[in-house]
Formats: sequence, C-alpha cells, structure tokens
Amino acid sequence: MPAFGKVLVANRGEIAVRIFRTLRELGISTVAVYSEADRASFHVAVADEAYLVGRGAPAESYLNQERIIEAARKAGAEAIHPGYGFLAENASFARACADAGLVWIGPPPEAIEVMGSKVAARELMQNAGVPIIPGTTEPVATAAEVTRLGEEFGWPLAIKASAGGGGKGLKVVEGPDEAERALAAAQREGESYFADATVYVEKFIADPRHVEVQVLADDHGTVLHLGERDCTIQRRHQKLVEETPSPAVTPGLRDEIGRLAVEAARAVGYRSAGTIEGLLDRDGNYWFLEMNTRIQVEHTVTELVTGVDLVREQVLIAAGEPTTVRPEDLRFSGHAIECRINAEDPSNGFLPTPGVLTRYREPAGPGVRVDSGVVEGSEISGLYDPLVAKLCVWDTDRERARARMLRALDEFEIEGVRTLVGFHKALLRRSCFAAGETCHGVVESEELAQEAEKLSHETTTIPRSPDGRVQEQFVEVEVDDRRFEVKVLRPEPPFAELARRRRERVAGGAGQSAAKDAVVSPMQGTVLAVEVADGDQVRAGQAICVVEAMKMENEITAHRQGLVSDLSVAPGEPVKTGQVICVVTQGGEPEDPANH
Repeated sequence: MPAFGKVLVANRGEIAVRIFRTLRELGISTVAVYSEADRASFHVAVADEAYLVGRGAPAESYLNQERIIEAARKAGAEAIHPGYGFLAENASFARACADAGLVWIGPPPEAIEVMGSKVAARELMQNAGVPIIPGTTEPVATAAEVTRLGEEFGWPLAIKASAGGGGKGLKVVEGPDEAERALAAAQREGESYFADATVYVEKFIADPRHVEVQVLADDHGTVLHLGERDCTIQRRHQKLVEETPSPAVTPGLRDEIGRLAVEAARAVGYRSAGTIEGLLDRDGNYWFLEMNTRIQVEHTVTELVTGVDLVREQVLIAAGEPTTVRPEDLRFSGHAIECRINAEDPSNGFLPTPGVLTRYREPAGPGVRVDSGVVEGSEISGLYDPLVAKLCVWDTDRERARARMLRALDEFEIEGVRTLVGFHKALLRRSCFAAGETCHGVVESEELAQEAEKLSHETTTIPRSPDGRVQEQFVEVEVDDRRFEVKVLRPEPPFAELARRRRERVAGGAGQSAAKDAVVSPMQGTVLAVEVADGDQVRAGQAICVVEAMKMENEITAHRQGLVSDLSVAPGEPVKTGQVICVVTQGGEPEDPANH
C-alpha cells in the first residue's frame, strides 16, 4: 500500500515535477497548485489535478498558506510536500498543515524554527561542539557594533540576515566606511525576503570552498549522512555548479565532516532530508554555516552517486516508516555534476532575462539527467526565480563527468531568452575547473563573460545583435536527398538602441540631450530602496535605486556624474524594462560622503 493516497506539492516548476514523478512511482496521486501567471505552466499539466491559489505575486499565491491548505482540503490530499523555497522552511506553515489534519513532508517545525534563525543555530551548534565561523551569536543592530566587531575579528566582515539563505541578506564589509550602508542593505533584504530584519556578523572567510553534507533522519533513531557536495562555484552567493564528491575532500575529512553533520542533525532533533552547509578554508578547517531544513536544489547529484531517491525517503519518513537507507549498505559510485541553467545574461551582470522559450530541446544519452519544469513555448516569468532547468551528469570519475557535461551542454538548445548554457561551457573548459580549484575571481570576470557570449552563439551562422535578441523561424529543407534544418534569424535592434529609443519616447520630444541624461531600468521588477533624492549630486556608478527581479537584488546606477532630477520611483513600486528612473544632468561635483 502507498504511504498516502494523495499528496499536494506546494511549489511550482522543476521541483514540483520532480516530486510528482516519485509520488507516481509510489502509487500516490498528485495535486498541483498554481498562480494566475502559471496557468499554462508544465507542472500544472503534469499533475493529476491542479488548483488556482491566487494572483501572480508569490505573496498572493505560493506564499498564501490559507489558500494552499484550502486547495489540499478540496483535493482530499492527506499530505503536503513543500519542495524548496516559498514555504518550505516556514515553521508556521508546517504547524498549520498539522492543525488542518495534513501530514507535513519535512522536518519538525521546531527544527525549522531553530535552524531558520542563523543566530540561534550558531549558538546551538557551538554548544553541540560543532565549529562555527568566528563571530556573534547575538543580533547586531548598529553600524557602531559592526565597526567594533571589525576591529575585534579583522576586516572584512560578513553581515548576514538571521533568517536568510541563498545569499539573500548577505553583505561583505571591507571597512568601517561601508558598515552603515551594508548593515541597512542586509536588514532590508532580510525584511523583504524573510520578514525578519535581524542580522548577525561573522568573520569573512576569503576564497573558501562551500562544502555541504546531505543528512537523512527518521523517527526510528537513524541519522546518517550521504556524503558531501561541493557548491563553491557561485555568483552573488547564488550557486551555479554543484558536484559530488568534492575535489578537495579526502576520505578522512569526509568522515569528519559527515560525523559533524550527523551530530548537528541529532542536536536539533531532525527528521527528513536536510543539509548541513559549511565552509572549508585554505587551511583545511571546516566551519558550520547553516542548516537547510528542506530538500536542496542540488539533491540530484547525491542521488546520482548513491542511487538513493531522497524525495522517496522524505515521503516514507513522513508516513512514519524508517528510512530504507542503511549506513552499512551505502555506496558512493563515480562523480556527478549539476549546472543550473538560469535565464540570466552573464555578459550583463547576470541580470535576469524573462521571456518565452521559442525553442527548447533537452540533451539526453548515457549518464544525463535533466530536471525541468518547462517545454517549448513556456514563459520564464519575472515573478519567480530564473531557473529554467538543472542539467546533471554522472560518470565514473570527475574528468569523464566534466567531458560528459560539455557534451550535454552542446546538445542543449534554448532560444527566446538568454541563459547560462554558454557560461557553463566557458567555465568547464577553464583549467581552474578542470583542476578542481575554486576558480576564485573567474566566475564574474569580463573575460569569462566574453567567452560565454561567443560560445552562446557558436552554432549560429547569422550574426546576432549584441544582446542576442532575434526573431526566428525554423525551416526544414532537403538538398540532394540530405535533410537540413535551417534557422532563419532577423536581428532586432541592439539593447543599447532599444534603450535609447525608450529614453527618447519617455522624454517626449525633449531631444537627444534629455535621452542621454535618462537613467533607465534594464529589467522589470520591484523597487526595494531608493538611494538618492532630487537635487542630489552623484558620481558615475553611484547607486540610484535597488530593484528586485526574479528573487535577486540589482543596483541601478548613474551612468555619469551629475545632478539628479525627475526621480520617478519609490520603494515598493513596480518598474518596467526601459522605464526612466530619473534624469542625471551632466556637471557639478558630487558631495563627498565623508562630509556627512
């Protein structure tokens, strides 16, 4: 008999589809929820039944606890799996599910609560003998405290949102002059993303490896680890490439960090699948960073080397059954790599690139796994994170896995939005990646961005505009009994030209001078903060405002030195691509911030 008759997945996209597949293998009926923006999404079509839970904005749909529980009641679901993100690490939602008579497929709410506060988690781990990064175990509220801690621990410092994760609410402070602004930004992100502005401070570890350990625990006394994953390749503290085993972890170190992870899970009374994240410094010291009380995006690589279906184990454990994984039977085989295929433009600061997938063909073949929630024609919405798919490969060793990934990337065809396919090709060909190094300073370098740009178009015979925007059509023809598929491309005006035209339209006849003075938003999103006011003098590159798009903060900066006027945005307001934020009239000397 299946563990449950019917399960609702309180999520969207690839993770919803991935969970549905395991549920079907277990003989369990699947229920999807969707927002108005996701009516035509793939995860809705894949589920046995689906329920609308609100408008497009996450707060009105995927974060709406009452509507999701109501959908579960209507469907007759017995349990809810939250996936990752949204409500996955929300203790109040876990309790609300239990109160509604629904089984929560995840850890106890008490564990979520403790580990959801990084301050409380650090104190708990320290008391349990798990090493933590030097820093505070109490909240920090003022720039003066940050400055004092910098003098105590040495610069740079990291200010982190206590309820944060995934790089949200994390700011690196190089010196006392940056303390006030970094503190305010970390607090703002904490409030915006996690409804908690509490922050703490710890020593910033230079060029570490980000190494995490997968744990699994049931209600029958079993707590075990399934090896480590290396997630060092990141941009803006967001993971891009994950692999297992880590190139830097020896068998002895693996046993040690695995033991620490199990101790950490036991200390918090954990149940279900979870991840202990840590930093491995240049001297071989391993420091506890945080615990993710959910299934991870990168759980796929662990599944590939262990043969364990982690979602299946979550479902069985939630049903009160013991985990089927036994430490004595666990075997680690080969090497696995995951590349996150995001709708982002590495040549433009990794800005999100929402749009419609006009062409989408996934790679296949031996050792290739693609977890996606899209098909050709799907829309990558600016309302949610920019993940299109997770491309995963397995082979007998790391070098063969790297070669297999490059082959799979070459097969991946995505058109309509900019993605990281070319970026991953460029990165995996680098000697630093081949050697298993951290590739520090390479990921966001201009050189790699240019190489990624070139590789993104190496299969295209007709030149594109600089930003890759094209109108396209595929035509099948035969010449001398040989079939060809011809891609017909008509480049649209380059981005700079589009931006110029938008400025001129908004300027409304004010002439080229006004157009050159305008600061426009390169993306659609929501204004989180405005850093200037009308009449301020600014420097070239100085922040005008902060716009959140696809779960990422982006600074809109002044393109020249000058005087700010016609400021048209405020915190909380939406902005559109090409919208004029303000005008910066050339001239004048910006006021020295040191005089404030």
